[in-house]
Amino acid sequence: MRITLIHALKHSIVPIEASFARHWPEARLMNLLDDSLSADLARDGKLTERMTERFLTMGRYAASTGANGILFTCSAFGPCIEAVARAHAPMPVLKPNEAMIEQAVAKGKRIGLLSTFPPTLVSMPPEFPTPVTLVPKLAEGALAALDRGDRAEHDRLVVEASKELRDCDLIALAQYSMAPAAERVAEVTGRPVLTTPDSAVLKLKAMLEK
Repeated sequence: MRITLIHALKHSIVPIEASFARHWPEARLMNLLDDSLSADLARDGKLTERMTERFLTMGRYAASTGANGILFTCSAFGPCIEAVARAHAPMPVLKPNEAMIEQAVAKGKRIGLLSTFPPTLVSMPPEFPTPVTLVPKLAEGALAALDRGDRAEHDRLVVEASKELRDCDLIALAQYSMAPAAERVAEVTGRPVLTTPDSAVLKLKAMLEK
């Protein structure tokens, strides 16, 4: 199976490749990166028709290479990804968070949503069903630390922010780049922790191996 991974942050590549190595090493991976997407969204403050067209262009390119499935790792672009999924049905095209959201809803009613990218805390909550109570939390400064190449400081800030989510049934880490901090977050909070890459790989594998 050939899987195209489309990224808006370079930090997502290592965590998702690690998840594939653990859960689906047989898959052939192709990485597409446009790190201007996240910068442009942060600048504009909203998703636009032009942004959607950029996603559709990437989707068309991925399909033209013979991809069996597409996984987006950028969590703040849900409507753009949905447009790609409609354009390429029935090929599996997954939003980065949908598999984790399904798992989270099955495991708890009060879910801590921890993010390092502010737009995610706007775009992602509507993807959860209404009976769920979400407790959003931004790990301020963590993404900037990662941009500087300081993984240790990023993880420290994520762990510190997670301490405010101890009253939740579980904690969902919104960015793929946060996955390496999952074990420490679980230790500090005493709560189950879900990561987007592991959940996404397992769902995509199940869909394509049917």
